[in-house]
Amino acid sequence: MKQLFTYLLVLCIFSTSKIGISQTKVLEETNVLSFEEYIGYVKLHHPLMKQANLTLKMGEATLLKARGGFDPKIEVDYDRKKFKGTEYYDQLNATFKIPTWYGVEFKANYEENTGQFLNPSLTVPEDGLYSAGVSFSLAQGLLINDRMATLKKARIFKQQTKADRDLLVNNLLFEASKAYFDWVETTNNQNIYARFLENANDRLTAIKRSVEVGEKAAIDITEARIVLQNRQLNLEATTLKRQKAALIVSNFLWLDDVPLELKENIKPILPTLNMVETSLLIEGITNIEALVASHPKLKSLDAKIGGLTVDRALKRNKLLPKLDLQYNFLTPEYDQLDSFKTANYKAFVNFSLPLFLRKERGDLKLSNLKLNDVTYMKTATSLALQNKVDATRAEIISLEKQTRLIDNIVEDYIALVNAEERKFSLGESSLFLINSREQKLIDAQLKENQLVVKNLLATANLYNALGITETSNK
Repeated sequence: MKQLFTYLLVLCIFSTSKIGISQTKVLEETNVLSFEEYIGYVKLHHPLMKQANLTLKMGEATLLKARGGFDPKIEVDYDRKKFKGTEYYDQLNATFKIPTWYGVEFKANYEENTGQFLNPSLTVPEDGLYSAGVSFSLAQGLLINDRMATLKKARIFKQQTKADRDLLVNNLLFEASKAYFDWVETTNNQNIYARFLENANDRLTAIKRSVEVGEKAAIDITEARIVLQNRQLNLEATTLKRQKAALIVSNFLWLDDVPLELKENIKPILPTLNMVETSLLIEGITNIEALVASHPKLKSLDAKIGGLTVDRALKRNKLLPKLDLQYNFLTPEYDQLDSFKTANYKAFVNFSLPLFLRKERGDLKLSNLKLNDVTYMKTATSLALQNKVDATRAEIISLEKQTRLIDNIVEDYIALVNAEERKFSLGESSLFLINSREQKLIDAQLKENQLVVKNLLATANLYNALGITETSNK
């Protein structure tokens, strides 16, 4: 069951020790949710943040699995056949293997074979036969093999999961910021319409009184009422937009895996540009080029390129002939090292080479094509990210200029409306002119609110374009 948002917010603040007692009281009294608190909630409790951390764990698990290819191994084979009182054979073969990096494998073995129909080549001393030796590849599989390639790619994949995790977190905080800024804009628009609706209502009341005493024509009541109804309509439409924006913000608010619901009386606070930069970790950043070069998306592509490079090296190695050698010293007495002599041994050689190598050459071509594809993708992505950063920085500069201009325009419109109201009170103006001036002021204030929010959103866009995370500046 969903708890009241304010109650849960206070509990979370106490549990995380992020906000002091005095700040909690302010929150209770003002019923507001600041951008800083909101982003803190998303970072601490959103399920996608936990999912992002799972991505890291997948990389660690993959690496652990790949390292298992080099684990020592014990193998025991036992085979026995007895029929009508006759023991055909009784064979025991126990082996301990230690694989190493360059395809070299050390092996210790114990054999004990008996039986009336035993293969003569399997005959061993009564107490069994011990052997110790090594097996390795001289061509294919020496410098790289499947086991080595798997471990290398697992290490690269771990780096890729970190980049993917950073990218997921960056996108999550960016989308959360966009939702909050939209909530701020619609709330401020609602306040603007509510304020001017009150003006229209007061003006309609005054006009009615003037008509009653014969100072104004009755048609002025109709005009004032139309203006009032239009503003009621605008307020209702903006209220609906604010409610939708608040619901979108609620999508990013969680506590202990339970979604939180914003109460109607919870309001956002227009954040300062400095607060947004601090919350999104872009305050004081100067080396833009280095951040673009270390973007998580590019790191992820680098990891893909690294994995494909390893895969290409493995495919090239498959073009070599296969030459496997194995040599084992034999002795019936394992506890005497000097009993291992070169005169007693078991050796094995295996050589193979496909005549046309069509499968191997095809695999290598496909590997080269995949590597080229990702390389081109990285080049295009790098350019797109740099252009996005440049465009966003240019947008921020332009929006700052636009904001200063609209501030001046709003001040001038306020002066015009005030002057028109004074003239109207002296009988030198009309209701139409006042409403016209006031509508221009409403439009200018809405534009001012839009530009302020666009400026904040451009800062969030820069954060997203740079791919910044908490580890970017470390």
